[in-house]
Amino acid sequence: MAGPIRAVVCIPTFRRPDWLERTLRSVLAQETTFGFAVVIVDNDAGTAEGAARARSIMAESALDHLVLVEPNQGNCHAINRAFGEAQAAFAGAEYFLMIDDDEEAMPGWLASIVALANRETADIVGGPVVRRFDVPVSPAVAQHPLFFSIDGTTRQVDQIHGSGNCLIRRGVFEAMDKPPFDVRFNFLGGGDMEFFTRCKLRGFKTWWCEEAVIVEYVPADRVTAKFLTRRSIRTGSINYVVDRTHMPAGKAWAKNIGSLGLGVLRGVKALAGTRSLLGASHPLLLPIGRIMAGLGILPAPYKAKR
Repeated sequence: MAGPIRAVVCIPTFRRPDWLERTLRSVLAQETTFGFAVVIVDNDAGTAEGAARARSIMAESALDHLVLVEPNQGNCHAINRAFGEAQAAFAGAEYFLMIDDDEEAMPGWLASIVALANRETADIVGGPVVRRFDVPVSPAVAQHPLFFSIDGTTRQVDQIHGSGNCLIRRGVFEAMDKPPFDVRFNFLGGGDMEFFTRCKLRGFKTWWCEEAVIVEYVPADRVTAKFLTRRSIRTGSINYVVDRTHMPAGKAWAKNIGSLGLGVLRGVKALAGTRSLLGASHPLLLPIGRIMAGLGILPAPYKAKR
């Protein structure tokens, strides 16, 4: 690592100090030809175990960093705090990245994603998130649509949908409304999808970087049929809320009805092709989630008890 700080890696965390340590150490191991810093935001003000673990790890490193505690619960609060503090503290940095506390950056991740942003003058860059299951799973679970993501070769794309492996140029934050991530999505999830949707509508240029790989660890409680069913419904709810944010109610409801018909057809097709009820249920559960959200019934999986 050499030269002035050009990039800042932001890591929001909530009650996963052991996993945070794995994430943080993978970032510290990145080899670059430019300077970078790290900002960790613990969203558990009650115990702040993540912040304590991060301070202990960073005490061994000469890397510039901030370790903060965000008292307002909600993932959008934590993400906004991380990006905001990073921009203020490292005024010379151009690129702001995010990795989640259940992920691990592979060697070359940071160098690859920054190089692409610089070469293509990209405003936003995303990269592959490869799932690694903590327990053995059936083919039906491993191939579930919820574990699919953008893949393929490096190229320009319309938008990315998740913040777990992303780079955002400073100018994007300067042009967008404040705060950048809508706190209405704090407990539902999907604040990142809504943010990148707005970026697309504003005309920002987004690229996909095949070489910038991150591994996401999936625990045993997230591979059950019950969890995946609820997650499919929640994904549909997120899709509706994002659509409703950017289109009239009538158009959003027309999309709900249309997606229900398509969901039945796609579910039947998936069942015929995979023989998996779990995977085939996903296209049908998405419109169910949309309709529930349209009726004001929203899940809140990220609202944790104090």
